[in-house]
Amino acid sequence: MKHLLKLLDLSGEDINELLNLADQLKYEQKHHIPHPRLAGKTLGMIFEKASTRTRVSFEVGMNQLGGQPLFLSAGDMQIGRGEPVQDTARVLSRYLDGIMIRTFKQDEVEALAQYGSIPIINGLTDFAHPCQVLADLMTIREYKGSLDGLKMCFIGDGNNMMNSLIVGGLKSKMEVAVACPKDYRPAAEVLDFAMQHPAFSMTEDPMEAAKGADVVITDVWASMGQEEEAAKRRAAFAGYQINSQVMSVAKPDAMVLHCLPAHREEEITGEIFEKHSKEIFDEAENRLHAQKAVLVKLLG
Repeated sequence: MKHLLKLLDLSGEDINELLNLADQLKYEQKHHIPHPRLAGKTLGMIFEKASTRTRVSFEVGMNQLGGQPLFLSAGDMQIGRGEPVQDTARVLSRYLDGIMIRTFKQDEVEALAQYGSIPIINGLTDFAHPCQVLADLMTIREYKGSLDGLKMCFIGDGNNMMNSLIVGGLKSKMEVAVACPKDYRPAAEVLDFAMQHPAFSMTEDPMEAAKGADVVITDVWASMGQEEEAAKRRAAFAGYQINSQVMSVAKPDAMVLHCLPAHREEEITGEIFEKHSKEIFDEAENRLHAQKAVLVKLLG
């Protein structure tokens, strides 16, 4: 494992190894055991998209590991003025020990890895959100003890979250059911992978997808960069809300996860969000621990 670009690149064993390391690092932090495993290392963090959890968790995580995080706003860099990504990659590789980038195009992340000579971490693209899904899998495993054989249901947009949850879930031996409108399906590359697995199903009926689920997951209907589509998307996703009716067909002890920020009364009701808020905020915390595991694996 040289980079974390998308979960399609990892094996089930890679994912399990990262989750085990994340558990260990979380244990050490909770018991005040210092772990400066990246002392002397510097992580450059390139942001072309706004961020709360990604920036704070990577900065804090790098500091806790004894390393140095360096915030790089794309608007303040030459990459924001048209410098080719391959040139930026080769220059930054001379200064840094790793790069985390949060951007729009997956191609940009792949190009950094191709032309650079240091580990690249995808902090989010329109195609994939591997760091978030590692945190999700970590959280499910904490609550349920194991991932093997559990049913994961995602209801909503076939976006970066659905793409990465499908891949991460199937590679972790989960059953994965997704519900989305026909015009908002996951990426073709992800569907090509998923259709090889008998444990995968896709439907336009949220009730069907949620039936017997151990964990029900959603995300906003309009992601960053799609704000002008918000009204159109609200119409398309009417009926794709996680509410008490949907949860009534899931298992009685089913979890609910949301990568945040949440728009209450759109993709999830306030009632269901608050009922499952501990799980959701444990999930948010686990971004820190899962990403520290990625950092140690790649930069350590």
